[in-house]
Amino acid sequence: MELASLAAAWAASLEGSALAAWVRASPWAYPFVNLIHLLGLTLLIGPIGLLDLRLLGFGRRFAIDDVSRALTPYAVTGLLLLIGSGVLLFSADASPLHRNPLLQMKLGCIALGLANALAFRRIWAHRLADWDRHPPLSGRVQAILSLLLWPIAGTLGRLLAYQ
Repeated sequence: MELASLAAAWAASLEGSALAAWVRASPWAYPFVNLIHLLGLTLLIGPIGLLDLRLLGFGRRFAIDDVSRALTPYAVTGLLLLIGSGVLLFSADASPLHRNPLLQMKLGCIALGLANALAFRRIWAHRLADWDRHPPLSGRVQAILSLLLWPIAGTLGRLLAYQ
C-alpha cells in the first residue's frame, strides 16, 4: 500500500474515532480545544521568541543561561499543549485536512522547528555562558530560523481555519 493510501486510511480512521466525534458534536469541545491550542501557541512563541532575541544580542543585561532556564519550561509546556490540542483539532476534520498543502507546510515548519531546537540544545546547552564573549554564527542562524519557523507554523495554522 502506498504512503498516500496509508495516510488517507489513517486520517479516515482518526476522523471516525469516538474522540473526533466528541470534538465535532460537543458545542463546547472544539472552541475549548481551539483556545487551548492558542494558549499553547502563546506559551511556545512568546518564550522562544524572547530567548531567540536574547541569543541574537538583545537584552544583554540578562545572562543567556538564566533566560534559557527560565523560559524553556514555558515553551515546552506550550509545545505539549499544541501537540495535544492539535491532534484533537485535526481529528475533527482529518480526511480533508491531511491533504491540505497549508497543513503539510505547517507540519514541515514544526518538524524543522523541533529539529532546530533539539540540535540547538545538543550543541549549545553547555556553552551558553560563553555566548556573549564568543557568539557563534551558526547558533545565531539557528535563533533566526527559530524566530521564523514557529511564527510561520502558527500563521499557517490560523490560515487553515479560513479554508
